[in-house]
Amino acid sequence: MDPVTLTTDRLLLRTVEARDTDAVYAAAQDPDIQRWTTIPSPYLREHAEGFVRQMVPDGWADSSVFTFGVFLPSGELVGMLSLTMRSPGVAEVGFWTAAEHRGNGYITEATLGASRWAFARLSVDRVEWRAEVGNAASRAVAERAGFTVEGVLRSAVSNKGVRRDCWVGSLLPSDLGLPSAAPYLPAPSRAS
Repeated sequence: MDPVTLTTDRLLLRTVEARDTDAVYAAAQDPDIQRWTTIPSPYLREHAEGFVRQMVPDGWADSSVFTFGVFLPSGELVGMLSLTMRSPGVAEVGFWTAAEHRGNGYITEATLGASRWAFARLSVDRVEWRAEVGNAASRAVAERAGFTVEGVLRSAVSNKGVRRDCWVGSLLPSDLGLPSAAPYLPAPSRAS
């Protein structure tokens, strides 16, 4: 698939390009990004170059990972967001926010915009969010975006060679008032 550009009220979501390498490299120096994401640590300039020049274009080319740089209209990088196709109809969202842009709701807005796109254009019926238990900032973004936190998965993520427990949540098209690509039959409610 060719990369697409999405817009929200305050943001531009587009693929990153060679001109964005310095901004990606600078933002990824943040200790919190290196701690809570699976990017290499230390994060070297060649990591940013490989990400921008190979990983991002390859993901779009084979429709496996749709990565968006999250930008202000001025062109300043706010963060990064990706939708990784996990199985038919299921994508997993991942994101980070540059330290100076945290607390503005930008990544919540970007997550909603990218999820709407996935529901409408990729026939996705479930966007999953996972974060290592303890990553309260990621959980807050997911909850503000309307994700339902479904529980803890034991030893479900690997970060820098260590298996860790993670929270898991989901966002469905119906959570945003959108139709599903496939029929959905929820489990019956349990009567007390």
